[in-house]
Amino acid sequence: MNKSIKSVHSFSNFELFLLMGKINHLTFLARQRELSQYHIPGQQLHVLRIIQELGSKASLSEIAKNVERKINVISRQTITMEKDGLIRRLKDVPKSRLLRIELSDKGQEMLKIGKESKTIDAILSTLTEKEKQQVYTSLSKILAMLKKGVQN
Repeated sequence: MNKSIKSVHSFSNFELFLLMGKINHLTFLARQRELSQYHIPGQQLHVLRIIQELGSKASLSEIAKNVERKINVISRQTITMEKDGLIRRLKDVPKSRLLRIELSDKGQEMLKIGKESKTIDAILSTLTEKEKQQVYTSLSKILAMLKKGVQN
């Protein structure tokens, strides 16, 4: 057993919290390096995925809610993404202030590229299928509690 890994019961909640933060940070950096060859930031990829999931319901407010950002931040980001050819911002009714957002062909292609990640595969290859399921279950519980707490 790797001596740098503490036994199951010998770490504090704070140490676990710090470990989760380090993993998040280093994974984000590794993913950014991988995506940089396609000139797309990870946050934009996340927004593209949300737009795809929302389909015809993709509006600035729905996207903002799903990525947990303010509408003005998403508005600026979608303007940039439209200039980059990743999305289209459409008004369903002329003179309407409501915008519907849809993926362009380029945006759909970026999503396909983004789903294939050698970095993520390499990181997760260190775990068995059973360990992946345990991590997924544990992190899902934490996420559900956080979402409940944030909404209250």
